[in-house]
Amino acid sequence: MRLRGRAPASAALLTLLLTARPVAHAQYEPPMTHVTPDEVTWSDSAEVPGLKIAVLAGDPRKAGPYTIRVKFPPGTMTRPHYHPEMRTVTVISGTWWAGAGDTFDPDATTPLAAGSFAIHFPKRTHFDGAKDDGAVVQISGIGPSATIWVHPEAGHVWVDPPPGRTTK
Repeated sequence: MRLRGRAPASAALLTLLLTARPVAHAQYEPPMTHVTPDEVTWSDSAEVPGLKIAVLAGDPRKAGPYTIRVKFPPGTMTRPHYHPEMRTVTVISGTWWAGAGDTFDPDATTPLAAGSFAIHFPKRTHFDGAKDDGAVVQISGIGPSATIWVHPEAGHVWVDPPPGRTTK
């Protein structure tokens, strides 16, 4: 009889130990992470020749929030495209030129200097990049992200041609 009387107490103790154990061994999650300019890792864009991409947080290919930086060399612009998700863009350095519509026209872009902010609304066609000087932009959104090119046969990028020759 005494063993039966201890069974509820033993079960309660066992439950406490089993539920307390994960808390004691939980992974520490810092309250925030930091990335200094020297810690940013740039890589060549797999999709757009000439652009450099740095993933600061998350993964744009997966569900969830992400933040990336894109470095445009001078005279490099993307052709008309859109994204399925809303994206916010902050110009970090240089002048970033942004235009809207299905027809690529670098002369119809708006210059946005460092510190400027823009929103790419979902499924709205735009084109953007750098003209005389390079530009770095920071883009945040909720993935999965994608880039859908309006005229894929024209290529994804336009590089300012040498003087005397024009191609749009």
